[in-house]
Amino acid sequence: MMDDDGLKYVQYDGSKESTYLAAIRQLISNDLSEPYSIYVYRYFLYQWGDLCFLALDEHGSLLGVVISKLEPHTGGPMRGYIAMLAVKKEYRGKGIATRLVRRAIDIMIDRNADEIALETEVTNTAAMKLYERLGFLRSKRLHRYYLNGNSAFRFVLFVKESAFTSRLGYDDNEDDENPSELPPSA
Repeated sequence: MMDDDGLKYVQYDGSKESTYLAAIRQLISNDLSEPYSIYVYRYFLYQWGDLCFLALDEHGSLLGVVISKLEPHTGGPMRGYIAMLAVKKEYRGKGIATRLVRRAIDIMIDRNADEIALETEVTNTAAMKLYERLGFLRSKRLHRYYLNGNSAFRFVLFVKESAFTSRLGYDDNEDDENPSELPPSA
């Protein structure tokens, strides 16, 4: 079924690896600075293929892809992770990346994600604007993060309030209404 933009958005289907994997690798290698081996793609697609989405034109040609995963993070929260996002250059600015990321976010939320994280190069202003529009917050600058020497920003989307407040050091069990713990008035 075609979306309102005339494209078809589908979950990755491992049974069609021979149809799509080469196109996915080509699209991502054209757009992202990191050189990923076939094993990196298979790591994500074999374990979390249902969290990965493709944008296809009416002929079935790949125009965009998002590759994601969801697993417990250190300390317990369920963390979604957007590993790769790419859209063919001539199709950018048409909302394809937004639709792909929203599909990934929605399924991660359905599967009880507490937060969703990703990294993007500090020079990729279009990606940073996209993620900020979707509610992601910059949480950290990672100096010389990529093999090309570029730095990255880590972005986090806090899906559940508990994920956000735990990062701030708040205890969910504290009683905010206890007047004895309020600061004295001036």
